[in-house]
Amino acid sequence: MINVDLIRLETEFGRGTFGALLVSGKVFCATLEPPDFGNKANISCIPASQYICDRIQSPTFGETFEVSNVPGRSSILFHQGNVVAHTEGCIILGQYWDKLKGERAVLNSGKTFDQFMWIMAGTDQFKLSIFNSMWG
Repeated sequence: MINVDLIRLETEFGRGTFGALLVSGKVFCATLEPPDFGNKANISCIPASQYICDRIQSPTFGETFEVSNVPGRSSILFHQGNVVAHTEGCIILGQYWDKLKGERAVLNSGKTFDQFMWIMAGTDQFKLSIFNSMWG
């Protein structure tokens, strides 16, 4: 099974949680999640822990992966987007962090997400480990 690590590097209240995604131990991309609001659905990042992610067909985002077994939550996906308003509790992948119309963002997200799915070709499930490095 492929191991994927999400290392949270920085958080800004109301502006998002910024991290790096490693695939099989190698840095792959930048990430953006919502701030930590105690695991509240659609507005919070999920708790740091280990999860299993399953390939699914999303009505909104097409083929992607869903993070399973998050306490009290469902429909947490990997997908493309740019700013925290696009996350709705999900994990957005981008090539790098920058600003978009004055708001912190991840950019080149569509291409980065497509590359992620290409890397995961033939994989229906992977283990995701999330670490809060900025909180010790």
